[in-house]
Amino acid sequence: MKSSSLRLFLAFSFLSLLLLFLSSSRSIFSLQNPTPSLKSHPRLKVFVADLPRSLNYGLLDLFWSLPGADSRIAAGDPDAALRSSASLRHRLPDPPPYPENPLIKQYSTEYWLLGDLETPPRLRHESSVAKRVYDSDDADVVFVPFFAALSAEMELGWGKKGRFLKKEGNGDYRRQREVVDRILSSEAWKRSGGRDHVFVLTDPVAMWHVRSEIAPAILLVVDFGGWYKVDSKAANGNSSHMIQHTQVSLLKDVIVPYTHLLPRLHLSDDRNRRSLLYFKGAKHRHRGGLVREKLWDLLVNEPDVVIEEGFPNATGREQSIEGMRSSEFCLHPAGDTPTSCRLFDAVLSLCIPVIVSDNIELPFEGMVDYSDFSVFVSVSNALQPKWLVNYLRNISKEQKNKFRMNMARVQPIFEFDNGNPGGLGPVSPDGAVNHIWRKIYQKLPMIREALVREKRKPEGVLIPLRCHCS
Repeated sequence: MKSSSLRLFLAFSFLSLLLLFLSSSRSIFSLQNPTPSLKSHPRLKVFVADLPRSLNYGLLDLFWSLPGADSRIAAGDPDAALRSSASLRHRLPDPPPYPENPLIKQYSTEYWLLGDLETPPRLRHESSVAKRVYDSDDADVVFVPFFAALSAEMELGWGKKGRFLKKEGNGDYRRQREVVDRILSSEAWKRSGGRDHVFVLTDPVAMWHVRSEIAPAILLVVDFGGWYKVDSKAANGNSSHMIQHTQVSLLKDVIVPYTHLLPRLHLSDDRNRRSLLYFKGAKHRHRGGLVREKLWDLLVNEPDVVIEEGFPNATGREQSIEGMRSSEFCLHPAGDTPTSCRLFDAVLSLCIPVIVSDNIELPFEGMVDYSDFSVFVSVSNALQPKWLVNYLRNISKEQKNKFRMNMARVQPIFEFDNGNPGGLGPVSPDGAVNHIWRKIYQKLPMIREALVREKRKPEGVLIPLRCHCS
């Protein structure tokens, strides 16, 4: 009797220890492999607003049928071969490719986001953050599928000079007006006041004429540079820190990266870097870009520093690849706006960014710590003679190697292209598209709160479209 009880006790103890071991093993494994299960994986439910094809993929059909090259590119049009093929009525793929013209390609976020939403469910990866729904009542957000950047750039590159800022005879304005009229008359917009609508405005002049009408929406922008100029005029010079209704805000909007133009350099392929600092671009810019001119004059004759004029053509691209891959640091001063695709080209080239700015917005902050791989310098310090080059020369080799290793880890975050024609196919789990959807997902509590507050507003009460934020 005692013997059988002892055997039973030992068997029970053995099973208990085995279960404890297996449980702890699973816990250790889950820490080492923190991939979330489908049940815990956040999904952003996205409804695509009903717009005609002529306002997205149809714009690409129109682009490829345009006669001649972009008037802003003197030579070496990268789209010439495909445009020639299209003019011979050779069938373009559906959806058509986005232009390689660097003045346009840098704003191609609109193309990759719509491509993700147009991907059939059977081709989607389980790690995709966005889930397309077909009833706006089921959606977290409403995506507006207008290629606003492409529309603006076509008018700038092929329209009559000086017509962009006018409405008459402006094809881009006509398209802006059609989008706004359609969206604002929809039941989805009326229900939310537009707060749950998403517009992609990566081009600083996208939707230029109608911005105040879509101000409540979630705007995907590369920075806030092009907006404050409009707001200062709207506010009649008012210097209040209050965000006016025509402005963007980190509370509701999302900063997204430019599409990089240079190919990715992997850390294993990195080679000896001969120069200290590199910059290629236009010397003369407007507004905040005046700092660039002063930096240029300070640095152009410094040893181990390469400062040169840049042009948006094939020759300029090859020179930029060589320059960024052979320099320790890449200068990033403001141009017409605080940021440019040059920053993301530097990251993809493993060239440590030197960001000269007192006020800059960067994509995916909170998910990415730019101080892990970038050098931030105030404008006042950068404009002191010899200060910048002496500061960079005193950064140790160990610190530079650490910056470059950290940069290699974040390179995929700034990649849009998933390798599939038209972007139709599974997106990279850690790529730019998923990161943008994640950022929008983080806005949902604020959107829901705003909608609830709107519902309890007494009839006849008008709440100004503004927020008190920095």
